[in-house]
Amino acid sequence: MALTRSLAGITLAAGIFALAPLATATAAEAATTQATAAQAAFKPWGPYFAAGSKAKVSGSLTAAAKDDPSVPAPWVKVSGSVVDRTRSSSSCGWALFRVSWFDSSNTPHLAYRNYRTCSYNVKKKFAFTMKNVGEVELKVCSEGKAAKPSLNCQYAGTWKTLYAYYK
Repeated sequence: MALTRSLAGITLAAGIFALAPLATATAAEAATTQATAAQAAFKPWGPYFAAGSKAKVSGSLTAAAKDDPSVPAPWVKVSGSVVDRTRSSSSCGWALFRVSWFDSSNTPHLAYRNYRTCSYNVKKKFAFTMKNVGEVELKVCSEGKAAKPSLNCQYAGTWKTLYAYYK
């Protein structure tokens, strides 16, 4: 009987020692996962071109890390540049951004950011940050000089999705 108890004790101790590295590895993986979640996700995008390659836009998007993929990002930062590639002084390159964001009662809203350059092959840099972002979309246009983009530029064609909170 004493021999059986001794063998059982040795077997139990060997099992604990065998499982101890697994517990340490699991704790290390959890710490690595938490550190990765705390970092913001950086994603370069572009270049995107207007019809006929008359304007070019490229840049990067940084989204705050989040644990729950079903909620909007706490913040998103978009930066980049737009270049007019037409030699005409009467036309401009446009970068239009459409951002869907949520207020404190979780109601969705749309915000627009437009950036224009009318100088041939000169980069116009831009950057903006928004909170509680659900989606960021981009459209690139090239058209005549104006204070704001035309309705054709805003509504014709498709928007390119740069960020969606559910992806």
